[in-house]
Amino acid sequence: MPATSKQELLEVTQKEWVKLSEVLAELPAMLRLEKDTDGISAKDIVGHRAHWIELFLGWYRDGQAGNPVHIPAEGYKWSETARYNADLRDRQAGFSWVSVTAMLEANHSELLALIENLSDKDLYGSPMKGSRSKWTAGRFAEAAGPSHYRSAAKYLKKRMRAAKAERP
Repeated sequence: MPATSKQELLEVTQKEWVKLSEVLAELPAMLRLEKDTDGISAKDIVGHRAHWIELFLGWYRDGQAGNPVHIPAEGYKWSETARYNADLRDRQAGFSWVSVTAMLEANHSELLALIENLSDKDLYGSPMKGSRSKWTAGRFAEAAGPSHYRSAAKYLKKRMRAAKAERP
């Protein structure tokens, strides 16, 4: 069930961040860059999560400034997110594990700061300005932060279990 208040959003964001942080700390170095059958690595997953927080923060700022808001990104439609994510992996190909985890931590901190500085009304009182969507800023923040943290932790745990099963 999505959060409906600032307090709930802060709680779920912190809860899912702690879980993801624990998984990242346990992730063996040998799995960080190893690609799965889809050609995606743990580094790609972390870089993706960091980037989508950055996208949300940009959407929010653009909407507040009255600038055009390009969701998911300029030149892409929601139906093209698979292509966008593949393009993102290409753009982030040279990033290191250290750089993507630092980017995730920095963007998480920025997301938390935004949430803490907004009121319940700002987060949940109306659709996010400029989004051309019914979603509130709080709902977008949850999708970019804790929902992504949860799916990343689940994926990384699965990769660790598979690696453990393959290498007894």
